Amino acid sequence: MDRAVVLDASALIAIIRGETGSLAVEASINRSIVSSVNVAEAHTKLVSIGLDEQQAWWHISEIPCESVPFDDQQARIAGGLVKVTRSLGLSLGDRTCLALAIHRQAEVYTTDRAWKGLSLGIEIHIIR
Repeated sequence: MDRAVVLDASALIAIIRGETGSLAVEASINRSIVSSVNVAEAHTKLVSIGLDEQQAWWHISEIPCESVPFDDQQARIAGGLVKVTRSLGLSLGDRTCLALAIHRQAEVYTTDRAWKGLSLGIEIHIIR
């Protein structure tokens, strides 16, 4: 069985907007998961760039991947990641995504090039 693939909010947005790199994400969509925190982050971004709240939510809900609740184990991992990610400027949302991937030993898809230098024991795919 293939390992899960964790999507960052930026990967969700890339799919919705048909941005460069979205095809790489779509190829793994059948085994993709996303943190509920990153769902909120993607929804926020879509609304902030002008989509109606319901339209933005519809676009997110059309992506066939499981939304995973943020739990205490992920919170602990995300909090601990601040030491290795602070110099890169990673947000709580970024660390939430990485925490889910570490917890599940999954690959990650993102558009955030700052993640390129991270060595966290997981495979990180920068899609553009």
